[in-house]
Amino acid sequence: MTPAVGDHVAVIANARLTGAERTDPYGDDLVDVHLRAGVIADIAPTGALPRQGIVLDAGGGWLIPGLWDHHVHAVQWALLAQRTPLGHATSAAHAARIMADAPVLDDGRRVGSGFRHALWPDEPTLAGLDAATGDVPTYLINADVHSVWLNSAALRREGHPASGSGLLREEPAFEISRRLNLVPTDVSDAAVAQMAHAAAARGVVGIVDFDMAFNADAWARRAAQGFDTVRARFGIYPADLDRAIGLGLETDDAVDPAGLFRVGSLKVISDGSLGTRTAACSHAYPGDPFNHGMLTVPPDELLALMTRATAAGLSSAIHAIGDVANAHALDAFALTGASGSIEHAQLVAHADVRRFASLQVGASVQPEHALDDRDITDTVWATQTAQPYPLRAFADAGVNLLFGSDAPVSALDPWAAMAAAVHRTRDGREPWQPAQAVPAATALAASTEHGSLGGSALQIGGVADLAVVSHDPLTADEQTLRGMAVAATMIAGRLTHTAG
Repeated sequence: MTPAVGDHVAVIANARLTGAERTDPYGDDLVDVHLRAGVIADIAPTGALPRQGIVLDAGGGWLIPGLWDHHVHAVQWALLAQRTPLGHATSAAHAARIMADAPVLDDGRRVGSGFRHALWPDEPTLAGLDAATGDVPTYLINADVHSVWLNSAALRREGHPASGSGLLREEPAFEISRRLNLVPTDVSDAAVAQMAHAAAARGVVGIVDFDMAFNADAWARRAAQGFDTVRARFGIYPADLDRAIGLGLETDDAVDPAGLFRVGSLKVISDGSLGTRTAACSHAYPGDPFNHGMLTVPPDELLALMTRATAAGLSSAIHAIGDVANAHALDAFALTGASGSIEHAQLVAHADVRRFASLQVGASVQPEHALDDRDITDTVWATQTAQPYPLRAFADAGVNLLFGSDAPVSALDPWAAMAAAVHRTRDGREPWQPAQAVPAATALAASTEHGSLGGSALQIGGVADLAVVSHDPLTADEQTLRGMAVAATMIAGRLTHTAG
């Protein structure tokens, strides 16, 4: 009998092992992995022990730890299918023309997502967008989500004056995204469920959800409806910190009986982004000598927030993209004794790389962004002296790397992240800054729950969050990594995906 989704596997037969820091004696030989009560009970040569219960035949595939995406905006990613893609727009005029033909959603809006305007030859203008889109409220969300371009009808609908370029940045843009995400919960939950099934088909067993909402309620609701396809840890934003503390929520607390959905970290967005030219940097942006980006949360306020969170038992996840923002975030970790991560860490002063390690602050990074942004980085950050996307520097310094996608900024696909980190290229281009590539073993471990310092070898007694894949990730080339076939995924031995 072929096991089906929902079955609890007792034996994974005819599998190969891989991963960093292996101590088992099996090499490339086939093994049987025996599971009991959701953990790995034994690993033995294939057929050496009786096979009892439900058997999943790996067929010679490689058994790896289940994968995690350490930075996802779950609802926004899930709703992307309803939004018009703009990643191919080559100019503001082109993007406006695309939106002129975009479908009108049930709420009367046109919504597009994924434009990157940093290298466009023309500037977004309100008049240009109005001429193309007319009286239908029209919203274009930047790929980095730090800016949104609205026509006059959309500005009026959202309570903004119909003036200027129509481009909103940072907090006003985030507020627009929050409003666009406020679809009925049955719609958003169905979309998240569909997203989770697609993630499981890529070997994903867990995500870290940074939706800009009170996520404790959302994940408890989904659990009550029977959602169990992925694990989730969720962020808490400053606006909800008092509420979370009042409820006694601490990092790693479960909000469901099965313990699949747990409290994560206080999430603070401390600066802007590269694409919107608001990341806080030590050197000015080209052609704009007074623009060093912005600290959206001043250092003293960041310190106060992290102090309160730490005292209440919450770790911290601090968005910092520019080198100035990263330095201030590290200062705050040092002064508060907080645990946690810096999210993105896209431009880091050389002297600060080792501070991540000494403070035991994780670097929660998105390797695909380096390839998305390579041309923008080489142009917009050409005068910066800090290191952009310093993956190898982090690894060599002993920093715990945690890979993610920032979906919808890039696709929720750990294999794409691994390929970008290891090979630093896609689409046949020459590798970008290849000295910052990391070994495949590091990339695989960084795509698991505990990050690169946790390793990726399977251990007896470990939780049976596992995936069976078609090739050894430690030896696969770039295209093989990106196209990795996943035969099965399981959480504590329960199948969440099977290709059989």
